[in-house]
Amino acid sequence: MAGVRRPKVGEESPRLGLSRDQVAALLEAGRASGARDFLLVALLFYNGLRISEALALDVAHLGEDGGQRVLSLRRKGNKRARAPINAAVYAAIGDAVGARPAGPLLATRSGRRLDRQAAWKIIGRLARRAGIEHAVSPHSLRHTFVTLALDAGVSLRDVQDAAGHADPRTTRRYDRERHAPSRSPGDVLAAYLATPPHPRR
Repeated sequence: MAGVRRPKVGEESPRLGLSRDQVAALLEAGRASGARDFLLVALLFYNGLRISEALALDVAHLGEDGGQRVLSLRRKGNKRARAPINAAVYAAIGDAVGARPAGPLLATRSGRRLDRQAAWKIIGRLARRAGIEHAVSPHSLRHTFVTLALDAGVSLRDVQDAAGHADPRTTRRYDRERHAPSRSPGDVLAAYLATPPHPRR
């Protein structure tokens, strides 16, 4: 194996993410389908979780850190991390879990942990209901989390940390606007130099 050359990975991700409108329609389809299904979509999109990370979450993993609600997770390579959650995800957890004091966040009707096969089916079904014509997988939502966060102006480093990417080059592959002329450092520096400095007090 020492003499085998590894294939080069292209700079652009070949996977297809979702547009803003498609994500909104998918979230709405999840909400209409039920609390558990909406929570699945919300965790994958708003936090960019891998499907294995989302399915492994338990009620006990919900906590606080400096006043911010967080989820404790195990990342790829068995690394521990704390992921901040927004109000929509927190409310979705409450709706899905109810008064249940323990057990998995994403559970079947019988209370068992949702498995990968069921999660894929749920995402596929919701995508069809949302009118999305191409195939959508759980990873499509993780991909969309990265691309839309970068499009929205979140820094590469913050997106890398949130996605749990060990290498920033992995995150950069999802940055669809990185070659846009408007982000040219030369233009930014020209505008910076053209702005008169603030007088020192």
